[in-house]
Amino acid sequence: MDSALQTAALIVQAMQAMKQAYAPYSHFSVGAALMTTEGKIYCGCNIENAAYTPTNCAERTAFFKAVSEGERSFRAICIVGGKDGILTDYTAPCGVCRQVMMEFCNPDTFRIILAVDQKQYKTFTLRELFPLGFGPDNLL
Repeated sequence: MDSALQTAALIVQAMQAMKQAYAPYSHFSVGAALMTTEGKIYCGCNIENAAYTPTNCAERTAFFKAVSEGERSFRAICIVGGKDGILTDYTAPCGVCRQVMMEFCNPDTFRIILAVDQKQYKTFTLRELFPLGFGPDNLL
């Protein structure tokens, strides 16, 4: 599958995942589609909680689903989000999600796609969004 087709597939799946978001407090729904190096896609949505701190972001939901199924090698993630489920701007991952990405991804090759739709998207490497991230290599 070429890069343009992969990106399009991730955008569509992230938009579908966003529809499952549980966001009764912020009303800001987020969806994520995470692709392994083998091309398998795991999706996640944000899941809020009345106590706020137990809330889980869409990106971490996707990563935790994948890791719990034995995946350890990832190629890209697409993130979409918007107030009341309406995509109007790019939704970047929070710092905690960037840290989780650092645990499992090569910061120079892992792609983060922020999309509004299939024609409006921006692609970054993890290193671009988390330039001095702390990861497993720091402990060697």
